[in-house]
This record gives sequence, structure tokens and C-alpha cells, in this order.
Amino acid sequence: MRRALAVASPPVGSVAPVAAIEDIPVGAVLYGPDGEEIAVGRNERELSGDPTAHAEILALRRAAAATGAWRLEGCTLVVTLEPCTMCAGALVLARVSTLVFGAWEPKTGAVGSLWDVVRDRRLNHRPEVYAGVLATECAAVLRAFFR
Repeated sequence: MRRALAVASPPVGSVAPVAAIEDIPVGAVLYGPDGEEIAVGRNERELSGDPTAHAEILALRRAAAATGAWRLEGCTLVVTLEPCTMCAGALVLARVSTLVFGAWEPKTGAVGSLWDVVRDRRLNHRPEVYAGVLATECAAVLRAFFR
């Protein structure tokens, strides 16, 4: 989770584009079955003008490109904020084995807060979930952004 937190926020004094700094600081890291980092993503909606450019989606896309496979079985997605319905659906469809997230998102969360997409028995895949990992630290990054 510390790696995802680092991905979420550009380093102090960085020369990141203004649009990147204006994106909500959410970071995601996808690890392979061997624990090696495959891909990262940070929210890039403002930077790219793409409403689907959430940290999780970008990490999944980049992991699929890096591995040459859309099925990410055995992989672990670590993200600083509870995924929304789009991201939760995408990680289920990508067959991600484990999801680890930090802060809860009561307004749009789809891993237990508002919905529970990843545990829906009607779907063909349900990842193992570890919620609230470094939740205080993850929430602090978001609170600081919205001040």
C-alpha cells in the first residue's frame, strides 16, 4: 500500500503537469503472482480528458499490455481508495485474484460501501478482498487534496 500511496501523489516540488496535480490522488499497483510489480496507475482523468482514466483501469490496461494477456489471474491489485463500480467490474472481468484497498468510499464505493460488485455471486469471478489497509494514511491524502 505504501507503493500505491507513492504513486497517488506526485513528489513535493515535482514538475508534473498541472492537470496531473488536479486529478484526485488515487494510486494503484498491480503485482504478478510472484509479487513482482507489473504496472501502476494514477488517476489521469484531468490529464487525459478520459472519464475512464481511473488509477485501477490504467493499471489493469498497462498490466495487460505488459503481460500480453487480459486475464490477470494470480495477480493482486493494491489501490488507495475503494474502487467504484466501473473499476470493481473491470477487476472482476480481468480475473484479478486479490484486491487490497485503503480508504473506504461511502459515496461511490463498490466493494462494500455502497455496492458490493466483487462479491456478487451472480458473477463468474470473485477476488479475495483486504479492505482498510493503511486506511488512515490513504484517507489523509484525499482529505488534503480536497482542502
